[in-house]
Amino acid sequence: MQIAIMSRNANLYSTRRLQEAAIARGHEVRVIDALACYMNINMRASSIHMRGEELPKFDAVIPRIGASVTFYGTAVLRQFEMMGTYSLNESVAISRSRDKLRSLQLLSRKNIGLPVTGFANKPTDVPDLLDMIGGAPCVIKLLEGTQGIGVVLAETRKAAESVIEAFMGLKANIMVQEYIEEAGGADIRCFVIGDKVIAAMKRQALAGEFRSNLHRGGTATLVKLTPEERLTAVRAAKTMGLNVAGVDLLRSKHGPLVMEVNSSPGLEGIEKATNIDVADKIVQFLEKSAEKKSTRTKGMG
Repeated sequence: MQIAIMSRNANLYSTRRLQEAAIARGHEVRVIDALACYMNINMRASSIHMRGEELPKFDAVIPRIGASVTFYGTAVLRQFEMMGTYSLNESVAISRSRDKLRSLQLLSRKNIGLPVTGFANKPTDVPDLLDMIGGAPCVIKLLEGTQGIGVVLAETRKAAESVIEAFMGLKANIMVQEYIEEAGGADIRCFVIGDKVIAAMKRQALAGEFRSNLHRGGTATLVKLTPEERLTAVRAAKTMGLNVAGVDLLRSKHGPLVMEVNSSPGLEGIEKATNIDVADKIVQFLEKSAEKKSTRTKGMG
C-alpha cells in the first residue's frame, strides 16, 4: 500500500516507529506535514499539494495530529478522506476527542465512568459548582491544555475559588473535577486498537506531584488490567469513534474512571514499558481495515 503518515516531524519516536513498521511489512511510506499542505477544493478533481507538488493518491493515511494544529490538521485529513483515502482515525472522531468537554458529555451519555465534572462561565456560579463536585480538593483543567499543562490541584476551597476566578478573568475555558485521592497520583494508559486493549501501562507521578504524565517526569510500568478496565477503555474509544486511541483511566473506589481519550497516543512510553511492538500492530490493523474499505467500495460499483 501507499501510506501517508501525517506528522510535523519525521524524527519523532512515534512517527519513526510507524514508518519502520510499515516499510518492514512491504509498504511505501511518506511523512506529510499537514501545515505544509494546501488544498484545491472543487467538484471535479480535488487535490492536496505540498511545497509546490501535487500529492499522489494514497491508499491509507495515519494521522498524528498535534493538539495545537487540530483545526488545520483535521481539515487536511478530511480532504484525504473525501478523495477516497482510508484514514486510521477519521477527522470527525479526532475533532470529537479533542473537545474535552464534548467528549466527557458523550462518555457520560454512554454511562461510562467519569470523575464528577463541573463547567460554568460566571464567577458567581463557582460556589455552587464546587458544591456539585464535592468541594475541595479538586482538579481544575484548561480545556485547551495538553500533557498536564494547565492542570491545577486546588487543595482547599479558597484556593479553588481563587484559581477558577483567575482563569475566568483571563477568559480561559476550564472544567473542574473531583480529585480521586485513592488513585495515589497514578493513572493507567490503555492502548486500544479496534476492539481490543493491546497494551497497558501504569503511570506514576513524582513524589509531591499529582500529574502522572511522562512529560512531567512520571514513570511507566507494566500493569495487569481487570476485565472491567479493558471493557471501559474499549467502550470509551468506540464512543469517540476512534480505531486507535490512548484511554487514560483512574482506579477509584467506584471502579475505573475515564480521564481522557487521546486520538494520537505516543508509542515510546507504552512500547518501552510493555516490550510490545505497538507500531506493528497498528500497521496490521491498518492493512485489514483499508482492505475491508476497498472491498466495500468495489462492491458498490
